[in-house]
Amino acid sequence: MTDNTKPLPQDEPGDLEAAVIDVLRSCYDPEIPVNIYDLGLIYEVRIDAGDLAYIRMTLTSPMCPVAESLPVEIETKIRDIAGISDVTVEVVWDPPWTPEMMSEDARLELNMF
Repeated sequence: MTDNTKPLPQDEPGDLEAAVIDVLRSCYDPEIPVNIYDLGLIYEVRIDAGDLAYIRMTLTSPMCPVAESLPVEIETKIRDIAGISDVTVEVVWDPPWTPEMMSEDARLELNMF
């Protein structure tokens, strides 16, 4: 299998990736009042050749009530970003999510210090 990952244009480094991350920060786990990006549920954001977005993520638990709807929500929102031609959202369970994966901002918001 070949790696078709392409770098973003030098004059706009990371613009599409930053737009994808902004969208991910607008998505929330319904049980935790912190966005999924800061919760540490997003393991990889990649923009491939042809401006294809690839998201590798997990959920807080396999029994998460939004296990079916959250990936679809993410795909729909990312597909609406100008410049993104297609989206793949892959839900993985390894490594399993733990609270240690949360950003410092998320821990502060949840008083976990």
